[in-house]
Amino acid sequence: MQIPANMSLRQLRYFAEAAELGQFSQAARKLHVSQSVITTAVAQLETLLGLRLFDRMPHGVALTAEGHRFHQHVRHILDTLQDALSEPMFLANTLAGTVRVGASYTVLGYFLPSLLARFKRSYPLVEIDLIDMDRVEIERGVAEGALDFGLCIISNMVEPYTLKRQLLIRSRRQLWLAESHPLAALPVIGLADVAEHPYIMLKVDEGEASALRYWQSIQREPNVAFRTSSLEALRGLVAYGFGVSILSDMVYRPWSLEGRRIDVRTLDDAIPPMEVGLVWRPDDALSTPAEALHQFLVFACGA
Repeated sequence: MQIPANMSLRQLRYFAEAAELGQFSQAARKLHVSQSVITTAVAQLETLLGLRLFDRMPHGVALTAEGHRFHQHVRHILDTLQDALSEPMFLANTLAGTVRVGASYTVLGYFLPSLLARFKRSYPLVEIDLIDMDRVEIERGVAEGALDFGLCIISNMVEPYTLKRQLLIRSRRQLWLAESHPLAALPVIGLADVAEHPYIMLKVDEGEASALRYWQSIQREPNVAFRTSSLEALRGLVAYGFGVSILSDMVYRPWSLEGRRIDVRTLDDAIPPMEVGLVWRPDDALSTPAEALHQFLVFACGA
């Protein structure tokens, strides 16, 4: 398909922000433009492509299946451009060596792959020895020198912190539910409302422990109907209406494997975001390849 001559990079950026934030108003505030500018840009893209990119919902927007695929391509374009503009800040692509990195389940599956692909384009000779570990194992491996650094959900870390930490992203937590779920009809949803319905609890990456912390803040407990270590199983159960769940936007996808829609709603209670970041030894300098990867991740995430 030929790119329309009147499609602009600015339109793509506005579309990407709206897709990632789920609201035209939030995208407008972040980009310091009026909401009508975002709305117009998206409408122009939809006209140029002959596709409906968003479903308009009562409390925001959600990508259609075509919109989701288009967003993946747009995100790649914007990330590649950012890397090209920033490359003079990094070392030449002749840098060689190996970096040993421990990463947890959620980080490995939903955060790192596209970033590592971008890093390899600039540093083709740097080998990344990536190890799947839980947070406690990552902290131990970093402290003992077996890993150059780790990537994990740092909001799950327990004080006192003995390692250096660098926040990379904050991902808001929202309620996942089927389109036909009774909670979808409420204008405002709080944890007390959620407690009245079956809840699907995700166990990976200390998911249950972190969830119970904010449930305990209102002295309530979720009505757990099922616990699972599989995000795809959770998606299917939520999409078919067997329960709801509260998870971060980083792992959200609008469809289950069976092609059923999963809706999201912001909760009225103060739900802490999931924070993903780097951990490394405070007293040891990173090797040159490890420092290159470290700085790339910090820059790519705008940290």
